[in-house]
Amino acid sequence: MSSMSLWKRISSHADCEQRMAAYYNKKGLYDLRLCLAPWIEDRIMSEQITPNSTDQLEQVARRFNEDLQQKLLSTRASDQALKYRLVELCALIQRTPALELYTHLRSGLQKELQLATEKSVAVAAAGQSMPQNHYNMNNPVGMNGSYMDTGDMFGVPVPGTSPVNVGMSTNVMHNAPGNATPALMGMVPAKVELYDVHHRIVQGFNDFSACSEQLQGLKRSFTYIYNANNAPDAEAMYKRLIEEKANVVLRLRRSYLYYEGLHDLVLMELKNWRRQQALAGNGAQFSENMLDDIQRCFEMLETFVTHLLAAVLEALSLQIMKDDSDLTGLREQIQISQKNLVCSAFIVDKQPPQVMKTNTRFAASVRWLLGSQLGIHINAPTVECIIMSELQSQRFVSRGTHADVTTGSLAGQSSGEIQNCSSTMEYQQSNQVFSASFRNMQLKKIKRAEKKGTESVMDEKFALLFYATATVNNYQIRVWTLSLPVVVIVHGNQEPQSWATITWDNAFADIVRDPFVVTDRVTWCQLSVALNTKFGSCTQRALTAENLEFLYEKLQRDSSIAGERNEYISWNQFCKEPLPERTFTFWEWFFAIMKLTKDHLLSMWKAGRITGFINKVKAQDDLMRATTGIGTFLLRFSDSELGGVTIAYVNESGLVTMLSPWTARDFQILNLADRIRDLEMLRCLHPTDVNVQPLDRDLAFGDFYTQRPEPTPRGDGYVPSTIRVQVRTSGDTCSISGTPHHPMQSPPQDSMSMGNYSPRSGIMVDNVPSVATTFYNMDDSDSDDSIVARALESYVNSTTPDDPVVAQISDIVKYNGYDNGQTATWTTPNRQNYSVPSSFNQMVPY
Repeated sequence: MSSMSLWKRISSHADCEQRMAAYYNKKGLYDLRLCLAPWIEDRIMSEQITPNSTDQLEQVARRFNEDLQQKLLSTRASDQALKYRLVELCALIQRTPALELYTHLRSGLQKELQLATEKSVAVAAAGQSMPQNHYNMNNPVGMNGSYMDTGDMFGVPVPGTSPVNVGMSTNVMHNAPGNATPALMGMVPAKVELYDVHHRIVQGFNDFSACSEQLQGLKRSFTYIYNANNAPDAEAMYKRLIEEKANVVLRLRRSYLYYEGLHDLVLMELKNWRRQQALAGNGAQFSENMLDDIQRCFEMLETFVTHLLAAVLEALSLQIMKDDSDLTGLREQIQISQKNLVCSAFIVDKQPPQVMKTNTRFAASVRWLLGSQLGIHINAPTVECIIMSELQSQRFVSRGTHADVTTGSLAGQSSGEIQNCSSTMEYQQSNQVFSASFRNMQLKKIKRAEKKGTESVMDEKFALLFYATATVNNYQIRVWTLSLPVVVIVHGNQEPQSWATITWDNAFADIVRDPFVVTDRVTWCQLSVALNTKFGSCTQRALTAENLEFLYEKLQRDSSIAGERNEYISWNQFCKEPLPERTFTFWEWFFAIMKLTKDHLLSMWKAGRITGFINKVKAQDDLMRATTGIGTFLLRFSDSELGGVTIAYVNESGLVTMLSPWTARDFQILNLADRIRDLEMLRCLHPTDVNVQPLDRDLAFGDFYTQRPEPTPRGDGYVPSTIRVQVRTSGDTCSISGTPHHPMQSPPQDSMSMGNYSPRSGIMVDNVPSVATTFYNMDDSDSDDSIVARALESYVNSTTPDDPVVAQISDIVKYNGYDNGQTATWTTPNRQNYSVPSSFNQMVPY
């Protein structure tokens, strides 16, 4: 669409450009505004900022500052002078506080917007403002100067045309003040912005109404002169007639320029709506009802441009001079604008699933925001759908706007085979929605592009292209629209990485871009919002600042050890590079936790019973500092196992024990709350927030326990059984795991009156402090060699060489050599080496 940029419209009028140049030069930003005009407009106008949200404004400003520098650095300079100026601008940006620079540019766009819509750009009317009628919003000024109902105003027939039934409702505008000033874009809720757009459209139409009245006067004068050939003052009358027509042409052109500005505003609102639709794919809140208000704006604009075109055609019919090139050019411009308006109103209102599995049914729908008004619904067109690769989409979009040629199908350009890929549009009179629903589509086949480097099928983006052919104003057009990007998979195990691709694209794509180009690095501020939105929508509880800080540290890996905090996170860090000492990436770990929480821990997570995102060291430190003492516990997500949750608790020795993680497989057998109920050593839940008091275990989890039926005798002779979880502590001889295992045979009772049980090896160890059991309760990453060494030494020093327990321990201890005769090393079954006192070697016959 070839719509004029805001700065281009400002620079077309000298005094407007001079005023804005003086404003930007206060901060030395005039050259920057010239150099990056479209980018600055698209970027700032697309930002939605909550009123009075200082923190959010500062974050947006900082992000804008960083991206602005990157944009300047990537800008190609045509000569050395421009290269030097770009370097100066980068230096200026670095010296200027981010918030100061951003607010100055933002306020400047607001001033430009006011000038573009209110200042006359007609040469003959230089220095005159467009009429600012203070009208009653419910009863605007009509074409004859009298007041009429708004619906009637937009249905007034222009000579030579038939009345247009807009069906525009007035209830969306009655709260707007008659003299409202434009609100700063993004600084107020979108609903208020649309009220303002409605206001401007009506205001522009009022000005055009005066022009239309002048046109009728011109027509009367033309008829009079035409019928009075022999009048003595015919020559003077003819000159006045030429001047009148010139004034009419100037008024028509001014109305057209005003219309163009309004069209840009409405189109920006639609782009913002599409951007919000993409963010909704990540779980952000999204108001689909806003589309109804945008449709009303499109309908009002279509009425405006239809009447404007009719007026130009009527002016052309008054053949005062042979050369009417100005009017002819204006007519062509208006016809193109009308066509662009009609085409841009064709959108995807219900997106298909963005991770799409072959041979799986899915749905989508498209909507035409102008179809009913143009009468297209009388002979409703059929909408076709094909799937396109990223490269195909780029080529298709680069060919330009919507083609006039309507013959031929696009099915040959499809990258796959879709069943049930056509649907006839339907008009719903009750809500004036003109749409086509695809309720039963199915992707049967997909054609893949050649992969480059380390790319996988989960990185490959496609899009659904919806298109239709219709007759509008006696000419045929083809309208089309692309869906949000989709990733096509054939197996469920491809889902996590596919969602990484989609989540990144939805969160960080520019509002205007080539399909489907997206940055490969973002600030942590941006990513934290995306992760919080995704996790919060999936689990219905947002992440805390502490949770996000934990995620940041995990993403940074070793880069923050030296004390340097890198604000940028790359795509590779996000989902390509494995975490340190792990075989999985950050996203795989995060996605597995999100899925586990949604499927098995949702109610407990929502209730704030799960700490979750906390590392082992901090968990131990928090528990050791807890005033509730022995039995205090918390739940944390495992660092070492995908989709695992572990319990850390203070044991009877006052030290912290970590249980082996449980996963979804375990919770399919017995849920987490029931497992906690079975573990009697868990007494008090450590608070997940500093403002929350510790809770008794049963008080914290009682609502989530399942009722266990009392065992009743069976008539078939079988004895009923139940599944319970137990962890061995001092004096406990029961088994401990959440999954079945086969412990080794216990030693004779006469040599071992009580013992501890190792959940990993199944060995009973007499008199070994419970802290020794900690080692066996931990996964590989949680082992502590000093704790194990002290525990073993304590046991060795308190027993005799012929102790049978020593023989059992030797089954899992393998010596590798001495260190100066003082210590030996031993290897556990999980292949970890630890230092062991040499006295232990003397006790074990190995």
